[in-house]
Amino acid sequence: MQATLLSVLALALLGTLHAQDSIPVQADFQQDKLTGKWYSIGLASNSNWFKEKRHLMKMCTTIISTTAEGNLEVTSTYPKGDQCVTRNSLYTKTEQPGRYSYTSPRWGSKHNIHVVETNYDEYALVATQISKSTGSSTMVLLYSRTKVLSPERLEMFTQFSREQGLTDDEILILPQTDKCMADAA
Repeated sequence: MQATLLSVLALALLGTLHAQDSIPVQADFQQDKLTGKWYSIGLASNSNWFKEKRHLMKMCTTIISTTAEGNLEVTSTYPKGDQCVTRNSLYTKTEQPGRYSYTSPRWGSKHNIHVVETNYDEYALVATQISKSTGSSTMVLLYSRTKVLSPERLEMFTQFSREQGLTDDEILILPQTDKCMADAA
């Protein structure tokens, strides 16, 4: 009985590790080239908060900078009602370049972040696996250095999101806005 339980636990652990390994990371990732200002162009998620807030979401700005310890400080400014909200997150680097971890102080959720693909001066595709006490979810973000991105890049984001198991109603190209864009400069 105990051997069977251990076997089941080992298989579950292997499944979890395999799921994390199935998300690719940018080859030869260069963290310093990822820093600077980005616009959030696309967002896909199967989380409950996304389903509830999807209709309110708009494009936002994100500033990525490197800390003295070599981690990433990620500051996003987005419109919420008639105000601008800024949220700071510290992404801790892992042993694999292009992979980071983050624990939300507000929700206690653990985030496993992968910079999947980027050319640094046009777009960045980032996938996050989120675990919390109520379950797990997947989030995919498409960043752009400009407010407009080519249809090919938008399609790449949509296709990658589908490959992560997200459905079309869980994938959103964020509506453009000028609100809160200057605040993040």
